[in-house]
Amino acid sequence: MNNNLKSPVNIPVEKIRPFEGHPYKVLDNEEMNNLIESIQQKGVISPIVVRPLENTIDEYEIISGHRRLRASVKAGLETVPALIYAVGRDEAAIMLVDSNLHREHILPSEKAFAYKLKLEALNHQGKTFGQVGQKYSRDLMAESVDESSRQIHRYIRLTYLIPELLNLVDEERIAFTPAVELSYLNEVEQADLVEEIRVCDAT
Repeated sequence: MNNNLKSPVNIPVEKIRPFEGHPYKVLDNEEMNNLIESIQQKGVISPIVVRPLENTIDEYEIISGHRRLRASVKAGLETVPALIYAVGRDEAAIMLVDSNLHREHILPSEKAFAYKLKLEALNHQGKTFGQVGQKYSRDLMAESVDESSRQIHRYIRLTYLIPELLNLVDEERIAFTPAVELSYLNEVEQADLVEEIRVCDAT
């Protein structure tokens, strides 16, 4: 991978696209405001990481740095410094997940969709290189994220929750273990539960 690493280059912000389906939320909150202020005063200290986007001319997809890009745009920058990796989508997905999983603040929904994204990428790579499917991918992933295969599966179950329930998990109004069990309800049953929670103001 290192042989694909180039020196930072300044890329116009309009040439940079978010990673399709990336699992991490980019929120306009106090942390974002602090980042905008820092960029206005000092510039972008740590370059974002991108990859060339297929079937385009000089366009790039973000691997790491969605928050920095948004803050840069809000700070009025027309270009941002970036490191360019010439990698495919599967490797980029793995890099994206790994670069964010050890953040201090990560929501259950972010971890759930991150694990799903990485597992899908590993599964696809496994098929490409003739490895043994799901079990190989889960074991490989468990080693890389320091989480048991079972716990990874439980987190991925959260992606089956409707958005309203998943938001309640992120808000800590529904605990992790019950949330996993609720993921086995169908969407109609989940919607009924959301309405019941709203009416009763319960968790």
